[in-house]
Amino acid sequence: MSQHITRIGVAARYSEAAVFNGVVYLAGMVPERGDTDIRGQTEDVLEQVQQRLLEAGSDKSRILRAQIFLTDVAEIGAMNEVWDAWVVPGTAPPRATVQAALANPVYRIEIVVTAAQKAL
Repeated sequence: MSQHITRIGVAARYSEAAVFNGVVYLAGMVPERGDTDIRGQTEDVLEQVQQRLLEAGSDKSRILRAQIFLTDVAEIGAMNEVWDAWVVPGTAPPRATVQAALANPVYRIEIVVTAAQKAL
């Protein structure tokens, strides 16, 4: 396997994604809009996850692991409704969901994903 690391969306502080040996590592994705409820923010974040995965040669059916951070774990039911509708049936990845203070108080959710690239 190649030892090359590909970085996508590189900024001064972090990259949106890194790819190494066929594995895609996404940065924590947060909502682009903070003025919606947990359902809207979850949809927003999942759209970003899907876009970043496509840019890295993967998709949501190839997620190996997901970590979800909620500012209020009481909102897990509403978040799960959106998540369940988004996940490809039969491909639900291992997942952890925890309550955490996020970097911006308007964020209700942050999702970190690791996925496998598609075969070239």
